[in-house]
Amino acid sequence: MSAQTATVRPEGPVPRARSLPPVVKGLVWAAVGFGIGAGLTAAIGGKAFLSEEAIVIGYALGLIGWLLGIGAWDAWVRTWFGLPENYDEGTGTARYWRFNTDHKVVGIQYLVTSLVVFLLAGLLAMLIRLELFAPGLNFFATKTAYNTTVSLHGTLMIFAVAALAIVGGFGNYFVPLLIGAEDMAYPKLNAISYWFVPAGVLALLAAPLLGGFDAGWTGYPPLTLMNPSGQVLYYLGVFTLGVSSILGAINIIATVVFLRAPGLTWGRLPVFVWSMLAVSLLNLLFVPFAGIAGIMALLDRTAGTAFFTGQGNPVLYQDWFWIFGHPEVYILILPAFGLILEVLPVFGRRPLYGYRWAVAGIVGITVLSAAVWRHHMFTTVPMSSWVPFLTTTEAISVPTGLLFLAALGTLWGARIRFKTPMLFAMGMLFNFFIGGITGIPLADVPTDLHLQDTFFVVAHFHYTIMGGMVFALMAGLYYWFPKMTGRMYNEAWGKVNFWWTFLAYNATFLPMFWLGINGMNRRIVDYLPYLGDLNRWVSVAAFVLGASFIVPAVNFAVSWVRGPAAAANPWQGKTLEWQVPSPPPKENFPAVPEVVADFYGYGQAHAGMTPARVPAAGGVAAGGHD
Repeated sequence: MSAQTATVRPEGPVPRARSLPPVVKGLVWAAVGFGIGAGLTAAIGGKAFLSEEAIVIGYALGLIGWLLGIGAWDAWVRTWFGLPENYDEGTGTARYWRFNTDHKVVGIQYLVTSLVVFLLAGLLAMLIRLELFAPGLNFFATKTAYNTTVSLHGTLMIFAVAALAIVGGFGNYFVPLLIGAEDMAYPKLNAISYWFVPAGVLALLAAPLLGGFDAGWTGYPPLTLMNPSGQVLYYLGVFTLGVSSILGAINIIATVVFLRAPGLTWGRLPVFVWSMLAVSLLNLLFVPFAGIAGIMALLDRTAGTAFFTGQGNPVLYQDWFWIFGHPEVYILILPAFGLILEVLPVFGRRPLYGYRWAVAGIVGITVLSAAVWRHHMFTTVPMSSWVPFLTTTEAISVPTGLLFLAALGTLWGARIRFKTPMLFAMGMLFNFFIGGITGIPLADVPTDLHLQDTFFVVAHFHYTIMGGMVFALMAGLYYWFPKMTGRMYNEAWGKVNFWWTFLAYNATFLPMFWLGINGMNRRIVDYLPYLGDLNRWVSVAAFVLGASFIVPAVNFAVSWVRGPAAAANPWQGKTLEWQVPSPPPKENFPAVPEVVADFYGYGQAHAGMTPARVPAAGGVAAGGHD
């Protein structure tokens, strides 16, 4: 049982006049930091100003300058030296362009940034499909340019979209609301965790200016040791995004453990919160493996070490990367499952089927996720690793199946309201089912050896991540849009968005299984003519899929400004975020709510019961029954 002490946030410090807006100030301080770091390295070490050694040192000091300039100095670090805090968190849209400790602002910052990066990385995917439209087509000037585009697309999508959109966006915005808390446990740490993201994304986007990187989103040495200096920015960018994930994980774990409202026992915790807690543990435990591997690879390039060269052990990098990399798959998909298991009971008007089994599935995946990494490496590891990792990889399908059964059991006999969030949630289940069953041959050694690095892997991966995580993200956007903005979106255009995206998505990726089985390799710019017809089909479908995202972009933008006002609880949900106005006030609740029942009692004898007493303004408790 946890307890939360009601606190009143002090009135903020008096704003002071500043000559520069925080973002501009951050950029200036970043430029100064980079100049000092790179200049000193060049002067002391006798290197060029843009040598790789100077870039690494300059980037480190530039990142510190960026974080201090954006607001960390005025709002936080000054107090370490006995100086008074002297910062204004802003109002209106200005709140989103500076250091801000409100978890809802931080959530919107993560979410909007991830969506912008998603559209950018999606445009890169369109360029990739343009190159693959026909065999022998030379849209890109060089093969390296093609592979750089593929690598940048994958890196941005994995580290800046899939890993952050739900966890950073919805996690920051809704975890405190779902557990009845006023804010995150460490609001200032939360504020600074977001501002690592723009720095990491800009580093990756700047990589082509230094020759790019063409080793894929995994960054395998020894290929990366031979690449241009853009590879250095890959490691720095990914490391920076990883720091953001680790800081966010610390906050979510502390928040869920210590700030739950009275009565919110572990057995009543919303499934989405369970998924966020599990993912935070995975981030905290395994992201450092990728960070350390990246640092070692950087040392190989800049300090003369030989960890992953021919004198060292290149496969060691793969081990370290995938010890992080396979839990990363579940870092991406567990929040997606947690999210749709919130949506299904609301729109199915049915209790969540097998709540305890669903939680057991989340825990089981968390425990097993780090024991399967070498199934990505069957072609590079000794045969003695094959059977153990084949076994653990097959075993993880059991807890995954529990989550699937919880979803299907909730839908069984449900009185479904086919609103847009529900359509995307059901689409996620369909897509992830295909992604799951096509993962079986990749877990089995004999078939994996033949399918390794083919388009079969591309299709499976996209069915798991895009079909699973992105469809869940869309479900969450439509589900929580009224709560976040206080406006309703256009339902008709929402349904157009779902059917357009769902049909185009499957038309794009389903044929890729056939292409992979019939010999089309990934990360290769050309292919044999007999694969041309189906590749033309895939490219056209991909262009249609890409165009489908114009619909939600316009729908959300117009609705945010001109949509009809949203009620506090437009979906008749029972979890705590629906018990406060839309959008929620800064302190979330007038006083600490009390949870008196579970949140999934839809369609039961006690369905009219409100599972929490939320005090009205002035401290008078309300709820219990409606």
